[in-house]
Amino acid sequence: MPLERSMKPVLQVALDLMHLKRAVEIADDAVKGGADWIEVGTPLLKSEGAGAIRELKKRFPSKTLVADTKTMDVGGFEVEIAVKAGAQVVTVMSLADEGTISEAVLTAKRYGAQIMIDLMNEHDLVEAAVRAQRLGADYVCLHVGIDEQMRGLTSASKNVKKVVCVVSVPVAVAGGINAAIARKMVEAGASVVIVGGAIIKAKDVTAAARTVKRSMGGAKVKEELTRKYCEDDLLKAFSSVSSPNMADAQHKRGVMVGIVPRIVHGTKMVGRALTVQTANGDWAKPVEAIDRAQKGDVIVIDVGGGNIAVWGELASWSARTKGVNGVVIDGAARDIDSILEMRFPCFSRHAVPHAGEPKGYGGIGHEITCGGQTVRTGDWIIGDESGIVVVPQESAVEVANRAVDVMERENRVREEIKHGGTLSGLQELEKWEQVR
Repeated sequence: MPLERSMKPVLQVALDLMHLKRAVEIADDAVKGGADWIEVGTPLLKSEGAGAIRELKKRFPSKTLVADTKTMDVGGFEVEIAVKAGAQVVTVMSLADEGTISEAVLTAKRYGAQIMIDLMNEHDLVEAAVRAQRLGADYVCLHVGIDEQMRGLTSASKNVKKVVCVVSVPVAVAGGINAAIARKMVEAGASVVIVGGAIIKAKDVTAAARTVKRSMGGAKVKEELTRKYCEDDLLKAFSSVSSPNMADAQHKRGVMVGIVPRIVHGTKMVGRALTVQTANGDWAKPVEAIDRAQKGDVIVIDVGGGNIAVWGELASWSARTKGVNGVVIDGAARDIDSILEMRFPCFSRHAVPHAGEPKGYGGIGHEITCGGQTVRTGDWIIGDESGIVVVPQESAVEVANRAVDVMERENRVREEIKHGGTLSGLQELEKWEQVR
């Protein structure tokens, strides 16, 4: 039977992973930390099939197993497959046809299992929850999808309160929940708190699960892992990731080509672009741009690849005094030894000893091309020893969150490698090479 509201809320760990072996090991650590339910995540089901349910049921026979099938059609058939493999709870989308939901519910009852109706992408959560209960749901789940989270959206406790007031079945909540948020969800009335990344991407999975459980019990905890960033937090988000993380998050887009870091080891540059266009050797507009720059800007200069310097030590000192975070030049810079000594972030196509004259060609604030990428004033520039990435300002929130997600997942894999795994083995490369 469904949980009674008065019962202690449960922690459901979502194994949104690709590889079964990793999922089993992470699940084992999460259970040690107090996870009550184990979710066979949708990616895991799609990569490993019902065999993933069977294996996890065999490993954790006393734990409630949730198959996150996200069923949209043939509800009865998909529920039968999942339940026969060992699942006790199966998810069905509230956006599915009523016939699909009814068949799923009836099949679950026949096999002694339960149905959790997922309200993801419903505009009216209250109406959808009432409908789900009417159709026989054992649980309703308020769910903000991962791709929505990348745009800065997360589960809201106020929505939980609204739904709890109109249904009698237990309410589950999922989507961007970390240890700090878990307590708020329980206080709002959630009976099932579903946590994915904040546990499965943690350096210490057991400790992470334990912290979430403490939070659910009323303890106040601080949690940065899996935090979702908004417009006001972009500097912090971009400062926490590398240019390779950024390149992965943008599917290789935005990477400048041929621009070389002239920086001291460990230097990181992040800021909004102030664009400059000038002619080869003409350093007037680049220097004038320093006076127009805001604190934290990165000056990005299009010289068309020219090999006569438009930037040097004195410009760097001026920029530092003004609070400029760095310079990127599709052209030449000089005085590199002095710039390195002062630790001012400089990236250029060429390093030369000779400069031109201040003639004043070009302009400031125009759309330019630098390193093969279009750059506009206001776009984000991220640079380190691996290179430079530009992020369009209109997609900055989503890209930042995706880059942080890339970093967190890599951090988890790094920990598994440190404990004896190999990159090839963990990723099962031979099995998952693209079939051609």
